[in-house]
Order: sequence, then C-alpha cells, then structure tokens
Amino acid sequence: MNPLDFTGKNALVIGGSSGIGNGIARALFDAGAHVHVWGTRATAANYAGEEGSDLSGLSYTQVDVSDPAAIAAAPAPFETIDILIHSQGAVLYRRQEFTPEGWDKVMAVNLGSVMHISQRFHAELAAAKGSVIVVSSIGAFRATMGNPAYAASKAGAVNLVRTLAQAWAGDGIRVNGIAPSLVDTKMTKVTMDNDERRERALAKIPLRRFGTVEEMAGVALFLASPLAGYICGQTIIVDGGLTL
Repeated sequence: MNPLDFTGKNALVIGGSSGIGNGIARALFDAGAHVHVWGTRATAANYAGEEGSDLSGLSYTQVDVSDPAAIAAAPAPFETIDILIHSQGAVLYRRQEFTPEGWDKVMAVNLGSVMHISQRFHAELAAAKGSVIVVSSIGAFRATMGNPAYAASKAGAVNLVRTLAQAWAGDGIRVNGIAPSLVDTKMTKVTMDNDERRERALAKIPLRRFGTVEEMAGVALFLASPLAGYICGQTIIVDGGLTL
C-alpha cells in the first residue's frame, strides 16, 4: 500500500488558489484526494491563466478569512475532512504593518483565521481522525524587517500548532506545520523581481537555491500521510539551511 495515496480522502486547502497553497492542492489532487479550495476571488474562473494558479478539477468557495463571521457562514465542503491545509497569508510592505489597520489585517489572516477555521471544522476533522497542517514561515523564528505583524503572526502560528496539537490529539487529530523560507510565488515577488534583493537572499542559503512550491507540497503530503503518524505539534523548517 502506498502511504502517499490519498484516494478518497477529503482535503480543504485554505489559500489554495495560488502559490504554495495551490501547489499543495494540486499535489493532493494528483494523489487521489477530493480537494476543495477557499480563496479571495468570486469564482475559480477569476484565477484562469494566472501564473502559479491551477484550479482545474478542484471545487472552490470564496471566503474572506479575515472575517470570523464569514468563516462561520461558509458551507462545509465535506461531511468529514481528512486534511485541512492552512496556506492563507497576508503581508504588507512600506511599513503598513506599523499602522493599526495593517497590523489587524495581517494578524487576522495569518493567525486569527487559523484558529477560527480549525475550530469551525473540528467535528469534521475528528470524525475522520484528520490532519491539520499550517504553513507558517521562517519569519516565525527571526526578525522580519519592516513586517512586525507578519513575524508576530507566524510565530503565533507555530505555538498555535503546538497548543492545538496537544488539545486535539485525544480526538485523533494531528496538528503540524511547515515553515518555508523564500519560495518564488506571488507573495515574494518584491524580492524575486529585484535582482539585488534576490541575490542577497540567495547568498544566505547553504543550498544556494530557493525552494520550490513542489518541495513544500511534498512536505505537506508527508505530514498528512501515515508516514508521519507519530508526528504531533511540530513545525518542520523547510529552508535549504537558511536558519542554520
């Protein structure tokens, strides 16, 4: 039996419309799972043709995850959920996170929604003895210049993983996380499209390359699989050695 065969499993991917989230959604779909995505745009068709976004074969709902009421009102995509992926994310540049509005927005998306969505689907996860995987960032473990809300929210997500894992292990739910470094996605274009910033970032990575969306998806599939059946409350750093 292939432990990475997810045939018949139900997966909900928050932020699965682009970037790392979309890569995880595609990998789960390719491995046989039924995959539903929450995103920010009105329909899946609104992402058509966009780089790093492929929603073909996936079902989709628009949900504003910064709003707890919208999370509570969103329909459950499945009766049971085997895999819940949190890949929603927000970051604001030009010191916008130093304002109350910017701080609140990033914290709501990156941290608050992780708790609210996980709690919203606790019953569906417990019924399936499911797995929750939170995509955070190496920004959880170091200062992130100019982005206090991003850093604080990601650090909070790492400890939320620990706390939910402890609280829900008795329900058969495993909660874990992934902390990537720079991956070439829409969110990192401010660095990837700037030659100087890109080379400066690359020079700090021992493997001398950036990670790929596919590599992040591989770690997510591992954590969701029976291969990781005894891993509970951990956040795996996936950064090419950057934080060593």
